[in-house]
Amino acid sequence: MFALSERDLDGHILGCGDGPASFNAELSQAGGRVMSVDPIYQFSKAEINSRIQRVYPGMIAELARHAGNYYWSSFKDPGHLGSVRMSAMNRFLDDFDAGLDAGRYVDASLPELPFFDNEFDLGLCSHLLFLYSEQIDAAQHIEALTAMCRVAKEVRVYPLLSLDGRLSQHLPGVLRYFNEHEYQAELKPVPYQFQKGASEMLTLRKIIC
Repeated sequence: MFALSERDLDGHILGCGDGPASFNAELSQAGGRVMSVDPIYQFSKAEINSRIQRVYPGMIAELARHAGNYYWSSFKDPGHLGSVRMSAMNRFLDDFDAGLDAGRYVDASLPELPFFDNEFDLGLCSHLLFLYSEQIDAAQHIEALTAMCRVAKEVRVYPLLSLDGRLSQHLPGVLRYFNEHEYQAELKPVPYQFQKGASEMLTLRKIIC
């Protein structure tokens, strides 16, 4: 979903709002450098697992109710997708305690990022900004993205659709703001296709004069 190249994966990566995902565990095992931030990391492995078990049935039911909004090519059906996601979450849980000890999982949330300027080559945010456009207003989007641009040389955000499946109402204003404030803000196609209409990511870079 982020069109990551081998060069991208060789860099130092920050994931914002990563939650119980397996990207950190998998890339770290492969020798990559990655750090994830999410307020959920304040909880223990058992507490996170308990929340996953509570949320999982509702997630699958919601997917089934709105199955027409997705392309079912990579996944056979909601049940298959659910099993893949559960496998990824279990991979995360297996890695969580070791990742905490190594400092790879950090209890933090946008826009407060406890890192140095330009500490990361790439900052990623998936299924948080723009998706929750009703809960996160335009000013909060700009504040969060500015924080990511402070600590990462390039920022990528996906998807750009809100929960209703439409392009986020905040996207035009966000693009205009950053392109007017010494950033290069662009929409770029991604090869990942699951949610219908979610075919692009936002990329941000600060212009170096």
